[in-house]
Order: sequence, then structure tokens, then C-alpha cells
Amino acid sequence: MTPILEVAGVRKTFGGVVANNDISIQVPPGKIVGLIGPNGSGKTTLFNSIVGYHPVDAGSIRFDGNEITQLRVPEIARLGMLRTFQQTRIYGLMTCVQNMQISARTTQGAPWQVMFNRIPPEDTERAEALLEFVGLYAKRHLRAGDLSFGQQKLLEFAMALMSEPKMLLLDEPTAGINPTLINGLMDRLQRVNADLGVTLLVIEHNMRVIMNLAEYIYCLAHGELLAFGKPDEIRNDQRVIDAYLGAH
Repeated sequence: MTPILEVAGVRKTFGGVVANNDISIQVPPGKIVGLIGPNGSGKTTLFNSIVGYHPVDAGSIRFDGNEITQLRVPEIARLGMLRTFQQTRIYGLMTCVQNMQISARTTQGAPWQVMFNRIPPEDTERAEALLEFVGLYAKRHLRAGDLSFGQQKLLEFAMALMSEPKMLLLDEPTAGINPTLINGLMDRLQRVNADLGVTLLVIEHNMRVIMNLAEYIYCLAHGELLAFGKPDEIRNDQRVIDAYLGAH
């Protein structure tokens, strides 16, 4: 099976600090793949490199058959790959529905000044359907800034789905979410993957979540790839236990 995402020998430094060194990962289409590791191991830097937030120093990145190493965020988004963040990036003064609408427009490259002048009815219908999917339909007309942090993360997740991506990179999707809601979020992620066919690459510190969610898991440590395998293999890998799981 040809990977939908292939990262080969990626290196990224900031000054004298090596954030990623010779990282190679592959994500099969239609799968959920996890990315774990201690704080400072280079996970978020790798995400930023993949989606075009900063250029890599060496290596290559391919997505859905396209060489994207030199592309920037908007170009990669239009190819069908988006990411979410540890800290949400929403428009706090806009309503939830408006956040959804603007997400669809910006991904398609629409100019800011015409975004709310030409919103097709189907965009609003899709926005409301996705807000219902993540459990925010009743709050659709509330300002996004008035939501709880966990609800804002659900809104950001729904915003990412507006443009029907082929792949989502999720940076700690359960962080800040009420523990009682985590199982519901896991169910939604699995449904997005199974029903909509969206490939997921997930950074997650909640080991219960990632071990039950991902089919394959990569573990980084000190900016390098430490291990890769199925959840049971990672759970029992002594290198991973020593570097990371022993603290969980």
C-alpha cells in the first residue's frame, strides 16, 4: 500500500538546537497513526514541517503522491492536509457557525473581504451538520470565545472537517477536554476515519487514548525516532518504557 504521507530523513534545526534528526515515518491511507514522546522530543516541530509552517533543512516529505517539501501551508491545505493545534486557533468574536464558514473559505483561498458576502447555503448546512457531529449544535450561534477550552478544541476539529480533508494532523486533541468527554471524542475520531475516510496522524499524551485509537504508533525521543510498531509492541518496548512510558 502506497503511503498517503511519507517523511524521509527529515532534519530540522533552530540555531544550534536539533529539533528533528533523520526522521522517517510513513502513514498508510485510511489509517490512524499515533505520534508519542516526551516533551521536547520534536513532535510538534515535525507536524509544523509536514504542513509547511517552516522549511526543513534536509530530507523530503510527500503527500498523496505530491512532493510537498518546499510547499507552504495554503498550498498543502489545498492538497487536502490540515492540522489542529495544542492551543486552539479560532476566531473568538465570531459565532461557531461563522468560524466554520470562514474555515471553508480560507482553505479555498477566498479573499477576506468577500467571505461572508458569498456563503453558499450548502456551506451553512454542512457547518451545522458538523457542529452537531461534535456536539456543539446547540451553541452554534454563540461566540466561540465564550466556549470552554474543550469545546473550542471540538470547534477547531469541526472547522478542519469543513473542507473535507484527506488527512488531519491532530496535536493533542484530548488535552484540556473534560475526562468524561474524552470517550465521545475518541468515538468521533474513529467515525471520521471509518465513515469519512480521513487519515489521522495524532500527537497524544493520554496513553489510554492513543493505545486504543491508533493502529500504529511512532515514538520520538531527543529529536530522533526511537521506535515504531503496533500499540502492544510500543507498550512493551523497553526503550519506550525507559524514555517515556515509565513516567505515565
